[in-house]
Amino acid sequence: MSKSAGIVIIGNEVLSGKTQDTNSYFLCTELRRLGVEVQKISTITDVIELIGQEVTAFSEKFDLVFTTGGVGPTHDDVTIDGIAHGFGIRVVRHPDIEQRMRHRLGADINEARLRMANVPEGAELLATEALFAPVVKIRNVFIFPGIPRILQERFHVIKETFRDAPYFLKNVYVKHGEGVIATMLNDLLAKFPQLLLGSYPVLDTPEYKVKVTLESKDSDYLERALRSFISSLPDGAVHRID
Repeated sequence: MSKSAGIVIIGNEVLSGKTQDTNSYFLCTELRRLGVEVQKISTITDVIELIGQEVTAFSEKFDLVFTTGGVGPTHDDVTIDGIAHGFGIRVVRHPDIEQRMRHRLGADINEARLRMANVPEGAELLATEALFAPVVKIRNVFIFPGIPRILQERFHVIKETFRDAPYFLKNVYVKHGEGVIATMLNDLLAKFPQLLLGSYPVLDTPEYKVKVTLESKDSDYLERALRSFISSLPDGAVHRID
């Protein structure tokens, strides 16, 4: 079984359309490459109780939980408070973060900025070379900032922590539409029930009509399923395989 993951996107700005969420796409893409199966994404508002409920529910259900957003110095940055509330623990000021912030900012430090040194009690810091935005880990929850560039930089520093057995993937580009190949897809899953099978219509490419994806963590299983699928298609139906 793969490691499972859930992603919680936190921010009114995403739900109101003021900001487009690119963090979940990035995390899904990177985690898949690492062999981790993302099973759910939730986007929620900046409400302490809701954050606590959602994150603790995800923590119980998935091996890994990733949150993004709500860790800055302003009034709506309540992710830390929400997660601490959900786990029933205190929010404390982390001395290492505070010390670095005071050293960097000097006389410009203020209480709003120091809020960024708050963490749930018992939290661990990862990617600590980041001055203002280390990754805060509490239990199986990894708390990331919402700014995409910072999130991506922090994730790449610690991503090997999450690596699992890889997925093997084959893409088959088929010249016939889904109505023609649906029966073949159903038969394929009956023969290979552990196969991860996807079918995606393509409307803007004349060379093929459907992209079929076959995935497995067992490369031999995948190859056998691929051969079976190809042999079931009409002659000349395959545009290409990669």
